[in-house]
Amino acid sequence: MTKKNVFVIGLGLIGGSTALALRAAGHLVYGFDTDAATLVRAQELDVIDAPVCFEKHRFSDNDILVLATPVLAYNNFLPTITEALERGAYVTDMGSTKAFLVELSEQLDPALRRRFVPSHPIAGSEQSGLTAANVELFREQTIIVCPLPDSAAEAIDTVKQLWRGIGAKTVTMDVEHHDRVLAATSHLPHFLAFALVDQLAGASENREIFQYAAGGFRDFTRIAASDPRMWADIAATNSREIVNALEDAIRSFTSLKESIKAHDRNALMGVMTRAKAAREHFSAVLQQRSYRQFKVNSMDFVAKYQSPIQGDIRVPGDKSMSHRSIMLGSLADGMTRVSGFLEGEDALATLQAFRDMGVVIEGPHNGEVIIHGVGIDGLKQPPGPLYVGNSGTTIRLLSGLLSTQSFSIEMSGDSSLAKRPMRRVTVPLREMGAHITTAEDGTPPIQITPVDSLKGIRYELPIASAQVKSALLLAGLRADGTTTVIEPAPTRDHTERMLRGFGYPVTTSPDGISLSGGGRLTACDIDVPSDISSAAFFLVAASITPGSDLTLRHVGVNP
Repeated sequence: MTKKNVFVIGLGLIGGSTALALRAAGHLVYGFDTDAATLVRAQELDVIDAPVCFEKHRFSDNDILVLATPVLAYNNFLPTITEALERGAYVTDMGSTKAFLVELSEQLDPALRRRFVPSHPIAGSEQSGLTAANVELFREQTIIVCPLPDSAAEAIDTVKQLWRGIGAKTVTMDVEHHDRVLAATSHLPHFLAFALVDQLAGASENREIFQYAAGGFRDFTRIAASDPRMWADIAATNSREIVNALEDAIRSFTSLKESIKAHDRNALMGVMTRAKAAREHFSAVLQQRSYRQFKVNSMDFVAKYQSPIQGDIRVPGDKSMSHRSIMLGSLADGMTRVSGFLEGEDALATLQAFRDMGVVIEGPHNGEVIIHGVGIDGLKQPPGPLYVGNSGTTIRLLSGLLSTQSFSIEMSGDSSLAKRPMRRVTVPLREMGAHITTAEDGTPPIQITPVDSLKGIRYELPIASAQVKSALLLAGLRADGTTTVIEPAPTRDHTERMLRGFGYPVTTSPDGISLSGGGRLTACDIDVPSDISSAAFFLVAASITPGSDLTLRHVGVNP
């Protein structure tokens, strides 16, 4: 963007870092701080180009004023804000809460508010003050831009360009939503850390507590070293949302306390396994990437020219069976142990979906998974939409399985999955009575609302598809009557075989594959065979290399 005159009010950590970054980007930066010593120090450290005296200085068209003081101090600068806007400057801020700023802006003429665009950097440090300023503080970090209802598109674009020019990423969010999200993700952790350290510091064994505290304690409580005055202001300006977040946390702590008192290992495992997986899962969702970037470290191969391939190996597990082991194990009564589980992103998306629906799942660790089944009717409504990454198997099979549940649900995935057709699953499910919808072109997201019951149908597949067959059979588990699927050609029969392994009767005959609803699944142990696709690389390599002698174990068990 065109180099501008930028005026930064407040030269602490955030204001000082802003000034340094803007100067590095080529802008002329003027600074102001109510502490005269800080202002002098800012000049000595070349944080700003020059100090500004607002009584003498006059803003010009397209200048930018940045408020980087504690939020409650904004009132003190209302005359300066007004003058800047009247003279054609843009105004933004760096505060952690926005509702107070909206109230402040209502004192301005509506025509002036068009050039006022609040923003908030998701970056910081437990350190405070000018000496902690860092020119790289915002690089590759997110700055949330929160336009007022009156903010002009030109003003919004100007503020976004300013922040992108210092290496930050920008997103847009309305004020109310911003304050609610930040109360949960930033404000709540800080107040929990303050409370915990304060509680432990007052304990009679405080010396030993802090002397023997391990890294986890130090990591969690690091933010308790943040500026108390700033956080007192945040509490005052976002009290409603912070109180709501604290009340939610208190309910969670109370439930956790009761589980510990009752020695309820299953409930505790549920909390901890979900939490362990959630950080990476939601990072993937927010970054719009695959569910997990992973690396298999169990085998390393080095190819040498004309070197015979010799050995005895077992390649990773079959993906299709890994999906089904999680689904059927979750619906079974009892504990299912899985070995050979493929720890790829698609199968992990299925695993996470069932965790979201209340199933306790331990692992995976080196292909080992333990599933604490909830029974055929024990799934719970997830806290939000199920994100399945790029897994077509997950979304299609779950479409059938979830069509009989007593709760509404939405399933979505990444940009690639959003283009894949779903009508071949949704059409027959609607024939069974399911309330299931997609986007207009028949692609995800998929929404399912509960119905009293589904009815079993006899369905001839237009095209051979193991996924569609499996979706209908899974829907048939809780449907009234018999569900029969007729195939135009044989497809993989993993679902039928595994259902029988869990004790559920499935009939296969020339007339089709049939099952009747109303039965139960019994937990069992599953050893997932190796994946024939993964084995193909080694089969070909050994076939074309003279002198090779290679054994691949546990491959192609199912004809």
